[in-house]
Formats: sequence, structure tokens, C-alpha cells
Amino acid sequence: MSDPIRNGSDGRFEPRIVAFFCNWCTYTAADLAGTARMTYAPNARVVRIMCSGRLDPQFIMAAFRQGADGVLIGGCHPGDCHYQEGNYKALRRITLLKKLLSQFGIEPERLRLEWISASEGDRVQKVMNEMTEQVRKLGPLHLEPMKLQHPGAAASLSHVKATPVKEMAL
Repeated sequence: MSDPIRNGSDGRFEPRIVAFFCNWCTYTAADLAGTARMTYAPNARVVRIMCSGRLDPQFIMAAFRQGADGVLIGGCHPGDCHYQEGNYKALRRITLLKKLLSQFGIEPERLRLEWISASEGDRVQKVMNEMTEQVRKLGPLHLEPMKLQHPGAAASLSHVKATPVKEMAL
């Protein structure tokens, strides 16, 4: 059975992208793009967050772990953050996270941070299309199951019970 998201009508790979957009700027710009009937690649699922600085890196890793091929983060331009310094915090976190991603075998190009103000609907369109093409060129993200490096680690973790986590559909 083919996955309609993963394979387009022309048979090429269709990436899944999770987009975390700041409520005040980028999400509003995406709304503007929609009301202006600008079209962009439908590969992204937008998640509205109050500030890009409030985005916990665990959410980004969870998106990759649950099947996203790319993660896009949109925030206010530097100096325009409604919470003063949230976008600077996001920049520091994403810079560090990109270094960690490469150590996990994930191409850093799969994670992108963009500054988009509320009036830049056309920029949302451009960035979404660019991100989709960039991730399409990288191909699907195949994360290998984690292997424990220490032979005693599996025995020491045998008492740990897995807690079911509600999966987020992408």
C-alpha cells in the first residue's frame, strides 16, 4: 500500500515537514499567505507556538523520531520578539541542536530557522517551497533503532517499564 504523503502523483518522494511557527509573526504571516491565496507545498504541518524561544528541543527531536523528514521553525525578526529575547534564545538552541543532529546521523539541513514577520506572507510561501525541495533532495529520514553501546546497559535497564506515549499523527 502506498503512502499518499510519501509518494506524490508523479511517484517522487514527498517529505513530511513539521513547522513550528511563532504566534505573533510567522503564524500570522502563514495566515496572510492563506488569505492572499498564495500557494505553497502542502508538505508541512504547522504547529503554532507562542514564541520560537519557547520551543523545547525535545519537540524537534520528537518530530524527527515520529517520522518528520524536516523541521522548520519560524520566529520574529531579531529585535521584534514580543517577549524581548525569545528569538535570540531560539537561535542559540537551534545552532547547538544542529551540531547534535550531525552526531546523531541527521543532516543539519533538515532543521531550519527563519525569521518571518507578520506582513511577509510571500516569504512563508518561499521558505516552505525551499524547505520542501531541500528535504526532497536529502530523501527520507531513516532513523535506525538505537543500539546500546555498553553490554551491561540492557541488563541495567531491564527494570524500566516503557510508558505508552500518545503518538502525534504527522
